[in-house]
Amino acid sequence: QVQLVESGGGSVQTGGSLRLSCRASENILGNYSMAWFRQAPGKFREFVARINGLRSTDVRLSLKGRFTISRDNANNFLYLQMERLTLEDTAVYYCAARPDIFSSYYENDYPFWGQGTQVTVSS
Repeated sequence: QVQLVESGGGSVQTGGSLRLSCRASENILGNYSMAWFRQAPGKFREFVARINGLRSTDVRLSLKGRFTISRDNANNFLYLQMERLTLEDTAVYYCAARPDIFSSYYENDYPFWGQGTQVTVSS
């Protein structure tokens, strides 16, 4: 059973930056696709970014230019670099893994999830 543990969340003011990390319990990152999702209060969980087994990335259109996804396969880490944060970025952020070299936008395609890390942006 793959386990994912997120870290790096916290409180930040608008315009600030955070880097989220997700550590996998085993050496999966070379063969798995990974993604970040988030869920804001009172809203459905939504796709944020994805990276496939070939390191091809994709970021939600509204977040492009501010959010960057990357992976360190050697150390089993997934990252999400977030810049110029806004109040609308406040959410619980989840990493997810899919045992397929090709990634997906859809949360139902990811069987493995972390517990989430809270990001709170304030003015």
